[in-house]
Amino acid sequence: MSKAKTNPHRGGSFESFLKEEGIFEEVTMAATKRVLARRVLALMKQQRMSKAAMARRMRTSRAAVDRLLDAENTSVTLQTMGRAAAVLGKQLSIALKDAA
Repeated sequence: MSKAKTNPHRGGSFESFLKEEGIFEEVTMAATKRVLARRVLALMKQQRMSKAAMARRMRTSRAAVDRLLDAENTSVTLQTMGRAAAVLGKQLSIALKDAA
């Protein structure tokens, strides 16, 4: 009787799998953008602020607000994120951490 082929990733972490595949940074950045977009949208709803009002207060276009709120669009600048946070009464915080 032959032994079944074992999964080489079994017992490993999802993070180690992503690193082995060479996509850890990409996936982490995309997830961070999704979290940011959802948080901004939640704060806008909480403050009953429309996209148009957000754009006016940020001194930008509605299209820029749409890009900010698009969880898949990772091309939003730190400046735009910072302005959005300020308009919502928040402060954007970014940290550099040691790589695991």
